[in-house]
Amino acid sequence: MISQATTTAQQPQPRSPSRTSSGAGVHKRRSTSKGSHRAKSPSPAVIASTTLDVENTTAGAQEDTLEVAEISPEQAAPAPSLPKFSHIYPIHHVIKGSILSRDSTAPTPSFVGFRNLAMIVLVVSNLRLVIENYTKYGVLIGFSGLGSRSDILLTLFLTAAVPLHLFIALSIEKLIAIPTINYISQIKLRAPQNGKKSSTRSRRTHSMGAMFPRPKPKHMWRLVVFLHSVNSLACLVYTTIAVYTCMRNPMLGTICMIHSIIVCLKVASYALTNRDLRELLLLSEPVPWMYRDAPYPQNLTLGNLTYFWWAPTLVYQPMYPRSPKFRVSFFAQRALEIFVSSVLVWFLSVQYAVPTLENSLAHMHNLEIVGIVERLLKLATISMAVWLIGFFCIFHSLLNALAEVMRFGDREFYDDWWNSRSVGEYWRLWNKPVTNYFRRHIYVPLVRRGWRPTTSSVMVFFVSAALHEVAVGVPTHNVIFVAFTLMLLQIPLIQATAPLERLRKPWAAAFGNCIFWFSFFIGQPSAVLIYFFAWSLRHSEGAEAPTFTVDDTAPAAPIPE
Repeated sequence: MISQATTTAQQPQPRSPSRTSSGAGVHKRRSTSKGSHRAKSPSPAVIASTTLDVENTTAGAQEDTLEVAEISPEQAAPAPSLPKFSHIYPIHHVIKGSILSRDSTAPTPSFVGFRNLAMIVLVVSNLRLVIENYTKYGVLIGFSGLGSRSDILLTLFLTAAVPLHLFIALSIEKLIAIPTINYISQIKLRAPQNGKKSSTRSRRTHSMGAMFPRPKPKHMWRLVVFLHSVNSLACLVYTTIAVYTCMRNPMLGTICMIHSIIVCLKVASYALTNRDLRELLLLSEPVPWMYRDAPYPQNLTLGNLTYFWWAPTLVYQPMYPRSPKFRVSFFAQRALEIFVSSVLVWFLSVQYAVPTLENSLAHMHNLEIVGIVERLLKLATISMAVWLIGFFCIFHSLLNALAEVMRFGDREFYDDWWNSRSVGEYWRLWNKPVTNYFRRHIYVPLVRRGWRPTTSSVMVFFVSAALHEVAVGVPTHNVIFVAFTLMLLQIPLIQATAPLERLRKPWAAAFGNCIFWFSFFIGQPSAVLIYFFAWSLRHSEGAEAPTFTVDDTAPAAPIPE
């Protein structure tokens, strides 16, 4: 029967079918009669022959079969009619494994459908919370929480006063540049001429060092270090005092503290970089090639400092890579993103985060563990959404908009931190400006002084922890070292997940990424709960021992928890 079917299939037919270039065996039949425009249906023998061909072919023939399914409707022939003996059509004719089994010969399946399902479940679950929140509280959006008039005026004053410390640093550098320039001028005037015994470069350098000692008396250099240290810390100190004692609004206080921290770090970078440039000039050693257009002390100008003031970086360089031109459309897109994301952060904070935090006060006061955990998990979703939108607003939209205005070329403000295989990789990738600053001005100098890399990393996290406590504890008027402790706890997490990063295995990367996200998902709302509770205790009005109640239902339409 097999040979008969094959022979029948190989008999010549009117207008023999043509094959595609891939050899898939796609038959196109044209009508041989004048009054009919329909293509002839293949006979049962042809279908049986095709089935046997699939049974005896290799993987290459299976690819051809896949190509047949991709033919456009215009090229494909009409569907053939069912064979006469359809019940004997072989269904199970090759060995196949389940696509989720290891012995499967099929390609690895895609799980995009499960991702879409997870997104639908996430949206629907949070939509329920949105409806519940609206039913309980209504619309809580308002402008009353923007701060009092005194808070706003103090914010404007600090915003204008803090950058003055950059120009004080410029004045200090100009003062120290005067004896440096005089020293270089004396060397050029009194240097021995060629042809003398000390004509070689090494001897001439040694003789000049003996004749004209470098202008580096210890008292002068210590004075410069003292002036820069006082200048960089002064902006941070008086901002801290003003915010802690005079500003009630924590949001405005956080903005002021972050601004002062940025200026403090920039002043320190400006002083340290110019110190090294001055050393290279005195030692007649080359500088990096991109600094040659602004060598020391020609870089000590008002324009150069102003550019560094507004550049989206914490690290000072005399020169930066510059983009060719300012793009209006790019800047407009980033400005729109800043506006939309800022509104979203404000809406989520006022409408969802604040009621959740207020309802958690009673559980925190009575130390009800179950209630605290429930509020923590409810706040975690809102906190994660606010943080991700805030990250996009600041590190992508704001910094790119500022870089476009300044034509700042290096815009690697972050990397794919969301795929981090360990906690340490996350801290290296998510905030590139801060990472570059600590690596250049703290980590590398400590390693060069003989410190171990691990000890240097601990020192970096210690400084970062102190700055986090200042940025969070001072605006909430509660320096309780929670942010400081949580930052230091990152060190054991980094040590625990570092082996997973070194394994270079898919399961290890997935496990390390889950550890990072879980710590991130729980750590931030925990700190928010603690600081909000402490802030509420400090600023509660009325009785000396305030009482807290849980008010999860709106008076008009109560909904049980």
